[in-house]
Amino acid sequence: MFIINFKNYDNISGSRSLELAKIASKISRKYKIKIVVCPPQQVISEITKVSIPVFAQHVDNKEMGSTTGYIVPELVKKSRVSGSLVNHSEHRLASKDIKELVSRLKALKMTSVVCVKNVSEARKYAKLNPDYIAIEPPELIGTGKAVSTEKPEVIIKSVRAVKDAKNSTRLLCGAGIISGNDVARALELGANGVLVASGIVKAKNWERVIEEFSIPFVKKRKV
Repeated sequence: MFIINFKNYDNISGSRSLELAKIASKISRKYKIKIVVCPPQQVISEITKVSIPVFAQHVDNKEMGSTTGYIVPELVKKSRVSGSLVNHSEHRLASKDIKELVSRLKALKMTSVVCVKNVSEARKYAKLNPDYIAIEPPELIGTGKAVSTEKPEVIIKSVRAVKDAKNSTRLLCGAGIISGNDVARALELGANGVLVASGIVKAKNWERVIEEFSIPFVKKRKV
């Protein structure tokens, strides 16, 4: 899986989020690979009109009802959102909330992507059996220095940690990925996909860079 996190960059403000989602959808169809987009909350309903899976950037472990300002999983699902990031390094959560959110998303038949900062967290949260663990060393996020090249051992050890959980959880790789070569290397090291943000969102040519990131998935499928 290939997830594009829009974050809250000015590059995707206004109608630009929809433009990026449409480009991602076009390339997803072209190469027959799963590309997921994570737009800001305020435009999420508009983005779900595009024929591409949409995940929330975050959900809160709060109930429906009198919970002003929180993002509630059950309501997010009603907006045709099919999954969510959980515990991103820019929006960390308590262990209790992570555990309960994974359970709630599973009950809603929504995809859970639990973000972790190191191998220890990968091992800990893989035991909850989320759909994905996304390993993102925080010191590399947004730097242009890919974890797949700067710290390949982190991916290798995280792959082992996830496998040791002996469940259906799979590993995604994030942090600093800015090229197709970075994606290819992550897949070679055992990751099942990537979680990217600035490497795509801040690119001058969205179509070209999403296509570049997609090619390694096509090649991997043919092996």
